[in-house]
Amino acid sequence: MVELQEESKRDRTGVELFAGAGGLAMAVHGAGFRPLLFNEFAPRACQTLEANGAKPRGDEERIPEPGEPWPLVEGDVQGLDMSYLLGRVDVLAGGPPCQPFSLGGIAKGDEDRRNMFPQMFKAMRQIRPKAVICENVVGLLRPSFKPYLDYILREMEMPFELRDPEIPWQKHDQALIEARRRTAGDPSERYKVVMTRVNAADYGVPQIRHRIIIVAFREDLGVDIDQFNEDVLPRYSEQALFRSMLDDSYWKRHPEVPDHVRAMAMARARAGIRKDVSLTPDESKPWRTFRDAIAGIDENEGKPLPKIDWDRLDRKEYRADGFTDHIGWPGARIYKGHTPNELDRPAKTVKAGVHGVPGGESVMLTDDLETSEGTTYRHRYMTVRETARVMTFPDDWKLEGPRGEKMRQLGNAVPVKLGAVFADAVAKALDTASGPRA
Repeated sequence: MVELQEESKRDRTGVELFAGAGGLAMAVHGAGFRPLLFNEFAPRACQTLEANGAKPRGDEERIPEPGEPWPLVEGDVQGLDMSYLLGRVDVLAGGPPCQPFSLGGIAKGDEDRRNMFPQMFKAMRQIRPKAVICENVVGLLRPSFKPYLDYILREMEMPFELRDPEIPWQKHDQALIEARRRTAGDPSERYKVVMTRVNAADYGVPQIRHRIIIVAFREDLGVDIDQFNEDVLPRYSEQALFRSMLDDSYWKRHPEVPDHVRAMAMARARAGIRKDVSLTPDESKPWRTFRDAIAGIDENEGKPLPKIDWDRLDRKEYRADGFTDHIGWPGARIYKGHTPNELDRPAKTVKAGVHGVPGGESVMLTDDLETSEGTTYRHRYMTVRETARVMTFPDDWKLEGPRGEKMRQLGNAVPVKLGAVFADAVAKALDTASGPRA
């Protein structure tokens, strides 16, 4: 992809661990950080990164020149030495595997061998980045995990306070609490940490996706934390979506919507207004909907995806109008607890499953009625391309592997637009920092 081959707008650099399908990578690069190194474990995700411009680094530890393909190291991050990047990295980014803390997983937390937060801390010690961006699931806020989350935040604040591998994390946490009371001998070894709970829909992503974003800035830089918090405030709202339906501005964007579909969405909007939504205009923008995503937003503006014909739910690629991965898939079902996405709402959370994941997240209602006189709408599986749009991936970003692997990569990714809000705010914070080493 061209975006990752162009030189950054600023002379800033980045490293990403757990790069996955590249959602956060696009966001960080778009904010002006030139990639120096990417690491990913999953082979199919590595193929996706290579298809979009990455090049295997090999054993040579070198700093790529501006304009060179970004170096990719495939494999376990636990064996990766990043010491050669010390002092060369502005932002370290990554979303450690979320399964240990996911509401949908077995939730072993810190005892799970997939817990990779310690590898983020190791990277911080090896390269001393000016900033860190870390995304994870909201399950970390559950009461059972909250003490460990507090420990994660303290360890990110003081990554150079090393933990003895023979002691439990609770004992190390007490040591961190004691260390915080002491003035740091070297302020570049401590970080100011900000955690933000987000719903991606509040940031312009056409998807309900609850996550936490942890950002850390090196103390010696003098970053204005209050301004950073202001810059990452949500700018979109459900209230504004309802208002846009009631004042017709939403429907003017979608004149093709049948009257019966519009009436159903309007009834829900009025119900939402009656409950707790104010009609008083404010500065927020309307939530983006699944229909908005299919019509095309941001980089895909003005490029509506073609309709999937009902006789083409056959797993075959037709490349209609040049779109890839827009393939009909048979067998979608709706039943209790497995309800579909609706077009005039943000989509449900994209999960790392193939199809039939719990909750019906990969199934969608269409505008088509089962019969001309009926009240039941036809449904089908979302295509990979529709799912990528819900994740705010541009259409020219290539995904590698069979359908299941592509859906898994998307479900594990950070929505590009959500990542961009935080990456842009980090770039601005570094550019305006008062410290001598900013």
